[in-house]
Amino acid sequence: MEFEQKAEEKKMSMSKNIARLAVTAGLTAALSFGGVMAPVTMAFADGATATTNSIKINKNNENGDVTYKAYQIFKADVVDGTDGSGKVVSNIDWASPKAKDAVLNYLSNVPKSDITLSSSAQAAAKYLTDHVDGTGETTPIENDNLFNGLAKAVVKNVDQTGSSFTTDDVFKPQDGNGNALQGYYLFVTDESTLSTDQEVKKNTGTSPIFAVVGDALVTVTEKTSIPTVVKKVRNDDGSDWADKADSQMGQQVEYKLTGTVASNIATFGTYHYEFSDKLSGGLTADANSVVVKIGNTTLSRNATLGLDTGYDVSIDDATNTLTVKFADLKAAANAASATLDGRSNVVVTYTAKLDHEKVDKVTVGGEGNPNSVKLIYSNNPMSNGKGESVSDTVRDYTYALQLVKKDFDDNSKKLEGVEFTIKATGADELASGVEGTQFVQGDGSLGGDAHRFTTDSNGVISVKGLDAGTYTVEEVKTPGGYNTLPKFTFTIEADGLGKEEGELLEGASDPNTLRITGTTPASDLVKIDGVQTDGTVILTVKNKKGSNLPLTGLNGVTFTWIAGGAVLCIGVAHLIRSRKQAEESEQE
Repeated sequence: MEFEQKAEEKKMSMSKNIARLAVTAGLTAALSFGGVMAPVTMAFADGATATTNSIKINKNNENGDVTYKAYQIFKADVVDGTDGSGKVVSNIDWASPKAKDAVLNYLSNVPKSDITLSSSAQAAAKYLTDHVDGTGETTPIENDNLFNGLAKAVVKNVDQTGSSFTTDDVFKPQDGNGNALQGYYLFVTDESTLSTDQEVKKNTGTSPIFAVVGDALVTVTEKTSIPTVVKKVRNDDGSDWADKADSQMGQQVEYKLTGTVASNIATFGTYHYEFSDKLSGGLTADANSVVVKIGNTTLSRNATLGLDTGYDVSIDDATNTLTVKFADLKAAANAASATLDGRSNVVVTYTAKLDHEKVDKVTVGGEGNPNSVKLIYSNNPMSNGKGESVSDTVRDYTYALQLVKKDFDDNSKKLEGVEFTIKATGADELASGVEGTQFVQGDGSLGGDAHRFTTDSNGVISVKGLDAGTYTVEEVKTPGGYNTLPKFTFTIEADGLGKEEGELLEGASDPNTLRITGTTPASDLVKIDGVQTDGTVILTVKNKKGSNLPLTGLNGVTFTWIAGGAVLCIGVAHLIRSRKQAEESEQE
């Protein structure tokens, strides 16, 4: 009798152990991307009103619709505890021969395990209970954790129980006769339902969910978030990172990409992580400028493509896409001794320029030169699946000058062959770093030599790729008969660089279009005729003809010469006569 009592006590203790397993680490909620990696305590519905013998996984608002597969590991009788201790299980047994083989084959190969291929379901359940690390509320489930390995073994070898179900739907496992299949279950993401379409709400795979199903409805709220990426550009006027900047043709502009990682990154064996940054046609990225950091630690670029101890950088010329790719971000972080967890950010900085060799693809004014980045990342710790983030866009703007040279008195007369130099005397940034030493070149870039712009047959010079700022124009060759135009300045200003992507300026109709203005000193020779919607400042400059100074005329000049000749002749005759008289006197 005493033996039977002890056996019953042992049986009750084991039931409580299984219950503890379910309530602690076994009942890890759907841990997915973003935030801190931590299991979630299961909440139970009110037994009086809930659907019995069921489970519902509530959707996190950040995630899309995720579909789950269920795998029964143990079957048991399940009732709700009356003392608030959670589910109480009894009569534990294998759910199927395949479940038995999968669990025992896995556990028997765990180092220092006391489980053999002949162990019972109760022994396997007790072992799992005894090897829960801490509580389900505080303990991260690492990739080499016992339960992750168990989940992979079960998924690989055990048949799915029932049909797949979606978050927010109630799953009620039953046999062919409609009887409830109570017991201990594993829930994983149905990978076939994971979307990689960037145009729809993203969804991600979950870390394994272990739960006891039986009696009152069990509810779990998935802990999921999706890796995100933010792109910023730094304007050259010294302002902070923003969505918009403007620059000179050829000027290197700084870009920054900040990506988050999966909150449950610890559950991944390897973690593919890739920035795919598509630049507009007129931009050229400098691959050698790429720097990648996690926190304050700089990660290494692979000396050979495809290694997992660093990252690869490549540029696809056909699509003008810069790619920074980690075959395994975890391995790369480890190689650099960088701390990587669910709270980490991966930061990429690089430079790019508006390229004069692609001038036909450079957009002046308008909505600028956009470039967008997206993340491609491992999205399921149970497989090699990959997901894709929502993209983020920034823009680089540039402007143009059209100078028209006219006759001051006759607006219809255009002056050809007039030459000008344009010096950057107050642009945001000068290539030399010394204000007033850089000249606008024919391609719109800045250089130390004074480039001469020459008006065409229509009296026009045009230059594309100017930054906002002040410029000094000097006329260095003037058409004959005209006075040289004095030096003057003009200024290009852009309103709206502080706006966010997609934000309209007051009174504007097109998103991301800046308001451009041009100004010149007051002069009747220089005038801003307007600014085209494409960001071109139209500048009209005029030359006055030279003055006709007073002239006495040729008759006066001739008379002077005649008069002068007559005087000279008289003087000479007088001199000859005087000498002759002197000679005659001497003879006498």
